[in-house]
Amino acid sequence: MIRFIASRIGFAALVLLLLSGFVFTLFFVAPGDPARLVAGERATEAQVAMVRENLGLDRPVIEQYFSFLGRSLTGDLGFSYRNQQPVIQLIQNRMPATISLCIGAVIMWLCLGIPIGIMSARYPGSLRDRVGQGFILIGISFPSFVLGMAALYFLYFLPRQAGLTLFPPGGYKPFLANPAQWAWHMLLPWFTLALTSAAIYARLTRGQMLEVLGEDYIRTARAKGLSERKVIYKHGVRSIFTPLTTQLGADIAALLGGALVTEQVFGLQGIGSLAVQSVQTQDRPVIIGVVMLAGFFIVVANLVVDFLYLLLDPRVRV
Repeated sequence: MIRFIASRIGFAALVLLLLSGFVFTLFFVAPGDPARLVAGERATEAQVAMVRENLGLDRPVIEQYFSFLGRSLTGDLGFSYRNQQPVIQLIQNRMPATISLCIGAVIMWLCLGIPIGIMSARYPGSLRDRVGQGFILIGISFPSFVLGMAALYFLYFLPRQAGLTLFPPGGYKPFLANPAQWAWHMLLPWFTLALTSAAIYARLTRGQMLEVLGEDYIRTARAKGLSERKVIYKHGVRSIFTPLTTQLGADIAALLGGALVTEQVFGLQGIGSLAVQSVQTQDRPVIIGVVMLAGFFIVVANLVVDFLYLLLDPRVRV
């Protein structure tokens, strides 16, 4: 088990090191003047010279890289000359909206997808199964931006015309200021981001459950006289946690792309919208900071998923 943990931590560190090298090469070694790109087109020569000195671009490339790596490890992701703020401060201001969106969406799609998949597997071919498969088909067929626009139209615009206010049009409210307002403003973004993944998890759960329910140990449990509820939830469901955890680790990376679209649709000032604005304005330090931070969280999240295997699959411990 110790060897497994050590190997996973070492692999995660290697991935982060390779990511930092790729980002450094892309933005500082590629053709062009990095100082001019960082400072902006309107910067004077004196400002460009100051940026070049601050970034150490007059030093050897290998020394520049280790300086860049050292600053990243200490949380110094650079300075945005267009916003006149440190990059880490810009990201910290936007992070609560993105974290709220992603965590809420993950909880929602797990609470929707897994029960629907279990229900479909328990009653194959029945009306419940057809309803569950209909949910899967609808959820997989619609991209996030279509779901977001449809949710705004049917749940905000039409009720608003009738004099009702079911949901707000968008925007982020801080959790600590008013938890009820925070949840009310996040419900539609959560639903938009979670529906497609909920459908995927429902399909995966259904397929895994149908396979598990045909195993010999399930028939043995039924032959011993255990209730169907215990057979399903004590023996069947436990067996599907490992593939679901694997899928969750893979979906965390895709979650950032969906969050970017959802933030744009609902006007959430999160990291995704910050990345879009930075690309539009060519704010290189912010782009670098967002890429590095996103890569860090993806690696850490997958590392946590690997550690969960130790709890879910005893074979990993040996």
